[in-house]
Amino acid sequence: QVQLAESGGGLVQPGGSLTLSCAASGIMFSDGAMGWYRQAPGKQRELVADLNRGDFTRYANAVKGRFTISRDNARNLVYLQMSNLQPEDTARHYCRVPRAGQDYWGQGTQVTVSS
Repeated sequence: QVQLAESGGGLVQPGGSLTLSCAASGIMFSDGAMGWYRQAPGKQRELVADLNRGDFTRYANAVKGRFTISRDNARNLVYLQMSNLQPEDTARHYCRVPRAGQDYWGQGTQVTVSS
């Protein structure tokens, strides 16, 4: 059974930083692509960043230059390093792994940017 668990969210002031982690069981991040998504209240879930098997990365325009997605294959973890956070980054952040025609999602971790 595949399970994804995000952690690292919290309350941070504008301009601050956070690093989110996604841990997986039943699946290996190194086997394929994965991504970070976020959903703010009243808005659709959107892609933040993703990473394919060859470590090619893509970022939403809103986070380019501020966020970095990375993978630790030995620990089977994926990270999202977020810097210069702004109030518009406030959202629940989710880890997603597509495999064999199925989409696996974690429960998410809340990021709130406020002074």
